[in-house]
Amino acid sequence: MVDIVKISVRTLVEHVLRSGSMETGFRTAASLTEGTKAHQKIQKTYKETDQKEVYVKTEIPYEDLTFVVDGRCDGLLFDENGRVMVDEIKSTRNPIEWISEDTYPVHWAQVIFYAFIYAKDHDLSEITIQLTYVQINSEQQVKFNRKMNFQELEMYVNDIVGQYAAYARMKILHIARRDASARELLFPFENYRKGQRKLAGSVYKTIFDKKDIFASASTGIGKTVSTIFPAVKAIGEGHLHRMFYLTAKTITRTAAEEAFRLLSEKGLELKVVTITAKDKVCFQEEVKCSKEHCIFAEGFYDRINGAVLDIYTNESLMSRQVIENYARKHRVCPFEFSLELAYIADAVICDYNYIFDPRVSLKRLFEEQKKETVLLIDEAHNLVDRAREMYSADLYKSAFLQLSRTFKNRNDSLVKSAKAINHHLLTLKKQGELIFKDLDDELISLAESFIIHAETELVQDVDTDPLLLDTYFATQTFVKIAKFYDERFVTYMEILKNDVRLKLFCLDPSYLINKMGKGYRSKVFFSATLTPADYYKNLLGGTGKDYVTAVPSPFDREKAEVLILPLSTRYRDRERTMTPIVRFVKELIEKQPGNFLIFFPSYHYMEGVHDAFLEHVPYMKTIVQTGGMTESDREEFLAAFKAGEEEQLIGFAVLGGIFSEGVDLKGERLQGVIIVGVGLPQIGLERDIIKEYFNSTGRNGYDYAYVFPGMNKVLQAGGRLIRSETDQGTIALIDDRFLQRKYQSLLPFEWQHFKIKR
Repeated sequence: MVDIVKISVRTLVEHVLRSGSMETGFRTAASLTEGTKAHQKIQKTYKETDQKEVYVKTEIPYEDLTFVVDGRCDGLLFDENGRVMVDEIKSTRNPIEWISEDTYPVHWAQVIFYAFIYAKDHDLSEITIQLTYVQINSEQQVKFNRKMNFQELEMYVNDIVGQYAAYARMKILHIARRDASARELLFPFENYRKGQRKLAGSVYKTIFDKKDIFASASTGIGKTVSTIFPAVKAIGEGHLHRMFYLTAKTITRTAAEEAFRLLSEKGLELKVVTITAKDKVCFQEEVKCSKEHCIFAEGFYDRINGAVLDIYTNESLMSRQVIENYARKHRVCPFEFSLELAYIADAVICDYNYIFDPRVSLKRLFEEQKKETVLLIDEAHNLVDRAREMYSADLYKSAFLQLSRTFKNRNDSLVKSAKAINHHLLTLKKQGELIFKDLDDELISLAESFIIHAETELVQDVDTDPLLLDTYFATQTFVKIAKFYDERFVTYMEILKNDVRLKLFCLDPSYLINKMGKGYRSKVFFSATLTPADYYKNLLGGTGKDYVTAVPSPFDREKAEVLILPLSTRYRDRERTMTPIVRFVKELIEKQPGNFLIFFPSYHYMEGVHDAFLEHVPYMKTIVQTGGMTESDREEFLAAFKAGEEEQLIGFAVLGGIFSEGVDLKGERLQGVIIVGVGLPQIGLERDIIKEYFNSTGRNGYDYAYVFPGMNKVLQAGGRLIRSETDQGTIALIDDRFLQRKYQSLLPFEWQHFKIKR
């Protein structure tokens, strides 16, 4: 039996021929649009008899494999005798004189493949090939050409295909095993929990029907395995080839890894990769990705194929630790290694931004691959504010002022462009207007000019100036986000002492979430707290065609005693109500043995109550969340909550922080959760801008900006208590607003049997 390998020319030659070191901290970033413009300018110079953007495809048999190779060549140029030359155009921001005929073997490989396919189809014994390089800023060109006979083309193509064959066979063998194991896989537990089958069935139907779904599933359902398992079954049935498990927090990433580990123990053969942020996984003291500064960047592309083949052959669950071990073994950058693996893995566990952020998304995922991929978006309520951050960008005046001074007498063009932005921002400051609805086209033009001059400096500067590099990337992001700017954005200015900050602020991220998620077979948005459903569906890019489901808690609601203490926790009343709150907490924890977590709307409020608490209950053991905790600090905080200890532990933490979501303190490790306040975000400029925007669209702006995000934090914090069938304890809500109809309507059914404490 002959196996078919479908692959594009570019993917094939780039895999086989990549070599050398990772690029320096500055990576020239001609966007796709700029590259297209450069191509089009050259193609416009073609004669009428020439052809451009010509699709080519052929079959190349190789031993037990048949390669179906295709691509699109930039130009077929014909002379007066009808002889053809295959032209491949490449654009660069580097100086054109840096490029010689042999600088990029991979580019020759690409054009040789196109020439081979064309010559084969047209029975040509000889053909001319040409590489055309164009410098984007200056539009300078340099051309290199060669003549090759058909035998030379064929030998070259077969050699490249032969080098790829071992990798292709490895993937084919794995996919056969993967699909068989996925078909045979049974649910990993003896029984489904109440509601779990419903959630798993809804996810499978969503994938089968090529739809999206918004699933609100209460804590304790087992959401992680209930979304991964049906996706695995869909792979076994041939509906999918890949899944992304997207999450915002390390702790939920760990839960996903555990779910895949469990399925692996039940016989599933799946290649799972976890992507960890570069600054966390970097082996060096300072993140500097150049051969001069990092041995794992030097010669990276000479070793990466061997590293991929090794780990892919020997490992299934490629966690951070596993990737680090192989990265050290093969001396490759662990972060870039994980990205390489992400393109060939069956399942990828990573942050939201690898899919939804236009600046860092996995751009080598082609449309065909997306059609066979599902996005499982965990704790989807977090994506609203995260997306606002992804689709916003800012500039600081001080950076451009400093650069104009630093590069004085060194680079006049750069100084001039930096001064122009500094002057423009200073002029805006003097005008006194702080909020603008329209995009500042003049500023964007100045920013684009700065990018060009900054790049010219950066590509020639071995020891890159850190401020220039940071400002370059910030400006590039600013220009990129400006391309998305529409009625869902606003621009605002902040005066910070002697500085000015100008921000393009995304108010409603729904359109861009939808745009970045386009092309994927299905998207599964799930969380314990997608309440109210319409709010999240609106802001996460949902449409009327999407499925919606809600799965109630599988546990008896009597397991949790719910109390409401109607005291004001508004800022103006906090001093007055602090003592009654401390008395209530003291009375509750003395009556109820076991560990408690108390959540507050801010660090300042938490610290004030903690001090007062220690005055009233000096003998009680407490632990307090602090800002900027490391991973080991967090682990230490959670490890302090032990089961069966005689001494109670009272944890003080912040609503919406690292301990109010995704934390599992099962059984006797936690007996009570106390939530102080309704979680409203701090009143500020951005929240008020959001409020005004949604008011203008006919929705309740205050609810959208403050109430719904705040109550989500409350529900998440309360969800820390009942995590399994055996858990029980007390949830206490301290705020008089919990008795108002609006806030009560947002409480889950499991909390509706509350008692009011006076």
